[in-house]
Amino acid sequence: MIRTGIIGLGKMGISHCAILGAHPNVDLVAVCDNSSLVVEAFKKHTNFQCFSDYKKMITQMNLECIVIASPTKFHAEMVHYALDNNLHVFCEKPLVLNPDDAEILADKAEQKSLVNQVGYHNRFLGTFNEAKILLEMNVLGEVYHFTGESYGPVVLREKGSTWRSQKGQGGGCLYDYASHTIDLIHFILDKPVKVSGTQLKNIFSKDVEDAVYSNLTLSNGISGQLSVNWSDETHRKMNTQITILGKKGKIIADATEVKIYLKESNKLFDLQKGWTIKSLTELTNSVEYYLRGEEYSSQIDHFIKCIKNAQSSNHSTFRSASFTDQLISKLIIDNNLQTQH
Repeated sequence: MIRTGIIGLGKMGISHCAILGAHPNVDLVAVCDNSSLVVEAFKKHTNFQCFSDYKKMITQMNLECIVIASPTKFHAEMVHYALDNNLHVFCEKPLVLNPDDAEILADKAEQKSLVNQVGYHNRFLGTFNEAKILLEMNVLGEVYHFTGESYGPVVLREKGSTWRSQKGQGGGCLYDYASHTIDLIHFILDKPVKVSGTQLKNIFSKDVEDAVYSNLTLSNGISGQLSVNWSDETHRKMNTQITILGKKGKIIADATEVKIYLKESNKLFDLQKGWTIKSLTELTNSVEYYLRGEEYSSQIDHFIKCIKNAQSSNHSTFRSASFTDQLISKLIIDNNLQTQH
């Protein structure tokens, strides 16, 4: 059993707590939050050791790994401290607000051969993995364009912001929403390296952007668009989709299905000419404990399996998350250049 602790007991921290608490290879022994109300509730209703100081929890509880689900502005210091204490680390996304910190943390985790993972859960969805496999098998032929999109109802009025929509805390739509989309583009297609025509738009928020639009160029030369808006009330929850265009057809993938259009049939993959639709249910592997969506449990299962097998390189590392943080920095710089002109 792997002795584990959690820092941060908000929405994601509570979810991770439930998943880890039910995991057969995990002994969840301690939790930490700076809210006295939350800590008292956990003391009353659970058997976990409860802390308000994460450093005390780490030094006193003889942990092997830690899950960090605190506001983003605390990630860098917490991950540093965990790595310095030789803990395997799962950190919620985005990794950090300063891209220089991301590279330092990636270097440190790799030098110590510690399992390091960031919570980009789309990498664990069967639909997006199917799209990646089809592209790797050249089903679309030469790919010439893509669109990565995410929309959802986070900020729908002028007032009522949370830490996510405060620049120094969560970083706004760019860090909270667009980071998922950028990481997914990187995962399925290739690493985005150039940006142009970036627009960071304020709709309701004053301190941060509510929408992100930009042209991206990948390291393999393919170009496409990024379109993200967290002030879109036409969606009940976050909806992420990637569309990929190739000379032989088209793939559209989201969290529920992958749609493949081919100009000619592909017998190897049993794909007919025209449209083929595969649902998430037929592309999903079983997980130890289902909560909110199999991707959330699947990413934790993967993290724990890597620790158990002493496999420090995994599916969503600090290094890959650092690429996303670097691109976010480029988007901010490009937007500033656009507004100056």
